[in-house]
Amino acid sequence: MIKRALWQGLIAGTAGGVVMTLGEKLEQAITKRPDSHVPARVLQRLTGMPEHPGKQPLPVNWAMHFGQAALLGVLRSTMAHSGLRGPAASAKFTVVRLTNDQILENATGVGAPPHTWPRKELVIDVLHKAVYAFATGAIADALAARSGPGPGQSHAAIRPGRHADVGPLPRHEAHGR
Repeated sequence: MIKRALWQGLIAGTAGGVVMTLGEKLEQAITKRPDSHVPARVLQRLTGMPEHPGKQPLPVNWAMHFGQAALLGVLRSTMAHSGLRGPAASAKFTVVRLTNDQILENATGVGAPPHTWPRKELVIDVLHKAVYAFATGAIADALAARSGPGPGQSHAAIRPGRHADVGPLPRHEAHGR
């Protein structure tokens, strides 16, 4: 499962990053909001690269933007392979995507906590991260479904819900050792 989750997650996350970027560009064309240079600044701080005032180099911005999208896609693919699929799983993953951004931006001193942002800016950011999460989720779910149900789905098929009298799947049917 791990190898499949890795390569499928990189594909799903990268595709989700592309969908998010296209949505951002469409939104920016309508709202006239300028490009964000936060991803580049975060990557510069994390790697010790030289920092630049003002507009940041596009390759550095995209390296962080798409690199983060691809790597987080692996987590969403792992969720799908475990049996956490569909819109509810993608909604949970939206929170993970937002949290990841905030940890990196705040830890490096590049960003500020979202509760301090103007409401409009916060809504736009959450919307774009949700687009990423749901696009990544749809692709990760479709790829994982080719391998059949995940262990969680198989367990739920025994008797839906959580019940004390339903034990775990046999070890050989799960992804553990």
